[in-house]
Amino acid sequence: MAAPGNDNSLPDLPEAKPVRGSRWRMQIVWLVPIVAVLIGGWLAAKAIIEEGPTITISFKTGDGLEAGKTKIKYKDVDIGVVKAVTLSPDHKRVIATGELVKDAASMLVDNTRFWVVRPRISGGTVSGLSTLLSGSYVGMDEGNSSKMRHDFVGLEVPPVIPSDIPGREFVLHSGNMGSLDVGSPVFFRRLQVGQIASYEMDPNGKGVTLRVFVNAPYDRFVRSDTRFWHASGLDVSLSPDGVQINTQSVVSMLIGGVAFETPDDDDSGSPEADANSKFELYATHADSMKVHDRIVDTYVVTFYDSVRGLTVGAPVDFRGVVIGEVTRIYTRFDPVKKQFSIPVEINLYPERFTSRFEKGQPSGRLTSQPRQLAEFLVASGFRFQLRSGNPLTGQLYVAFDVFPDAAKAKIDWSRTPPEMPTVPRTLQSLQDSLTRLLAKLNGIPFEAIGANAQRTLKSANDVMAKLGTDVVPQAHDTLSAAQSTLNSATDALQPDSQLQQNTSDAMRELARTAASVRMLTDYLERHPEAVVQGKPGGKQ
Repeated sequence: MAAPGNDNSLPDLPEAKPVRGSRWRMQIVWLVPIVAVLIGGWLAAKAIIEEGPTITISFKTGDGLEAGKTKIKYKDVDIGVVKAVTLSPDHKRVIATGELVKDAASMLVDNTRFWVVRPRISGGTVSGLSTLLSGSYVGMDEGNSSKMRHDFVGLEVPPVIPSDIPGREFVLHSGNMGSLDVGSPVFFRRLQVGQIASYEMDPNGKGVTLRVFVNAPYDRFVRSDTRFWHASGLDVSLSPDGVQINTQSVVSMLIGGVAFETPDDDDSGSPEADANSKFELYATHADSMKVHDRIVDTYVVTFYDSVRGLTVGAPVDFRGVVIGEVTRIYTRFDPVKKQFSIPVEINLYPERFTSRFEKGQPSGRLTSQPRQLAEFLVASGFRFQLRSGNPLTGQLYVAFDVFPDAAKAKIDWSRTPPEMPTVPRTLQSLQDSLTRLLAKLNGIPFEAIGANAQRTLKSANDVMAKLGTDVVPQAHDTLSAAQSTLNSATDALQPDSQLQQNTSDAMRELARTAASVRMLTDYLERHPEAVVQGKPGGKQ
């Protein structure tokens, strides 16, 4: 049937009838997105299942950290990557967010450590050179705690000793660091057996505390009586055998080090030291090997002369044996006497008065009544005195010796510490004597003596003048007469003088007379009757 108005020439078309399709019929074209969704879901589920833990690490600086590139490694194995690097809310630190593999979840415990590995020189060792080419990465050291943790504070320097190395850590205390640093070696009998792990300043600022790690099996040689000392540089000592120079190694001379040893008299009697045991770090080997005194008595000795050359630590000497040391030096003014003095505080070690080779000294003292002993020694003339220890350097020490002529004195027990009597130095005594002599000389009236001497000289000049005018001419005449007499006597004594001739004749006559008398005497001795009868005629 043709539609009205249409051309009749067009053929008739069939009428369209709607056909209702199947509601669940799926087109093939939808298979691709469905498969993609399934694969994506599977990958997402797998990613969620295999996703590792997320951690945050706080650093002081972001040097070497780069989001999406910086790796997190444990034993040089990649276990994660840094995903984001941001500032902390207070803008003082850098927060690095890292994602780790699932297997690393058990390693995130309370004492796990993280640090940025960079090229570094410390304690004579060089580390992190590989990062010059590959770039910095975050290193990790697994802890041994049982408490889980996901936020950490990164170390600014890498740990010297990994947690899985066997050995023990010990704590040392020293007045100063010297030339030590993290990584400095620890020696035992010149063999390197450990390293310095860390150090920190004491809260009071009076020293430093170091933590040293000694590797096994050498840690068993650290005992409760072991001594540690600075092994840096050269240890020079003077002994009867000459000058001795000791050092651990060339490395210790350059970068420093610590050495330890147990005294020979220990005889392995002391037990092994526990981990984190505390020890004193001495300056030299000689200081570390000194006997540790258990008893310390503190006194004050007051000097009135100069203490220039006396320093804290100077020895207190008793006839060549060091029995103590100087601990403090003060000044004091006496308002009554208007006099300055120098109080010196000393520590005495009573155990050094006893015989070390004798055993069984439980108290370590010479007597159970130390106060009475001290008073007896002072009453016997024992005093403290400053003496020169080295004329070249001017160093002084305090000597304790007996002075029989010392003035009587007593110990002032009312002071704390008690005050012991002293005597001045020998040179000071000589100076005091010279001062007293000069004072006496100053008291002599030299001006009056000079005036008297001038008057005496004037009188002598007057006498000499009078002698020159009156006495000298008379003396000249007398001397002339005496000269004439001497000349006459000289002429008379000449060999050819008349006096000599007469004297010779007289002597010959006298000799003949003496011979005649001798002959007469001999005859009378033989013929005594001749005195009465006379000499017989014709008979001898």
